[in-house]
Amino acid sequence: MPTPSAEFERRIAPVVGRIGEVEAALSHPDVSRDPARLRDLTHELRRISALRARLKEYCRVERELAEAETMAEDAGDADLRELAEAETAELAGRLARLDEEFRRELAPRSPDWDKGCILELRPAAGGEESALFAGTLYRMYARYAELHGLKIEVLSSRPSELDGYKEMVFAVTGEEPFRRFRFESGVHRVQRVPETEAAGRIHTSTVTVAVLIEPEEVELKIDPKDLRVDVFRAGGHGGQHVNVTDSAVRITHLPTGLVVSCQDERSQGRNKTKAMKVLAARLLDARRAADQAKAVEARRGQIGTGERSEKIRTYNFPQNRVTDHRIKFTTHSLDKVLAGELDPVFDALETAEAELARGE
Repeated sequence: MPTPSAEFERRIAPVVGRIGEVEAALSHPDVSRDPARLRDLTHELRRISALRARLKEYCRVERELAEAETMAEDAGDADLRELAEAETAELAGRLARLDEEFRRELAPRSPDWDKGCILELRPAAGGEESALFAGTLYRMYARYAELHGLKIEVLSSRPSELDGYKEMVFAVTGEEPFRRFRFESGVHRVQRVPETEAAGRIHTSTVTVAVLIEPEEVELKIDPKDLRVDVFRAGGHGGQHVNVTDSAVRITHLPTGLVVSCQDERSQGRNKTKAMKVLAARLLDARRAADQAKAVEARRGQIGTGERSEKIRTYNFPQNRVTDHRIKFTTHSLDKVLAGELDPVFDALETAEAELARGE
């Protein structure tokens, strides 16, 4: 009977076999002139290299586990046997984690995983406390991105009075952005004593999060004749340039009625570019939903109305707890999650998705 590592090696052999082909393609001069092709090949090479390195680690842990099991069986000394059994348990746990990582990596991949994405955060139930929590979520995502070498670009924001956000829209680029953030769409609930509460009572507030795939140029063409572009003077926080020049931009897509505004930059041109990026992502999201004949339902299903009963995840400060209600996952490490350590949550969601795909 083949060992698990031999089975994984058999399964990744066709993938690893492409290393030479991918490296040769990357060295071709035409590829350097095609940014999309260059990005796809670079991502594929990184994935293949990571799979090969993970297989080596799996084989090593598998060998060490076999040796520890033999030592535990043959040990004549009770103390030595106890040490060997402890090492066996530790190695078995590590092998199980590697096994699950392998199964996730070898599961069918969506072509959207490597694409950039746009996240839209908006306060829902809870007033100013909800706006404060929108800021907390944005900083959590920004720290996660920093830990994983991803780049965040703020496209549109409307600060609230107490250092929160009435709206925060940002783009994420880098290694597999949409794969990492695809589970975040929905209503996020917070339970804590807000800064606005003088009596020390715990409040419950919600923030809606939408995750949109950032379309590539070939995916979506927008006819300039379908757009109305208005410029106006920026308002709110921003320094001396605010309300001095008409730098803010509002774009209306006439066929759909979608409206996007941006006033974060001093330059009207940069604001227009950012607004167009958000508009394109929303149009692609609507088109994909329409292709399934569920445009309105899909959009409502992703964001919901913001009511507390529609929550996908709860952040409970008094208990230092995070619970993802879709998979009944709980961790009592809220402080770490808010510091950007979202991998345990994301990994649990991806494992559940893979198990569902396998029919487990």
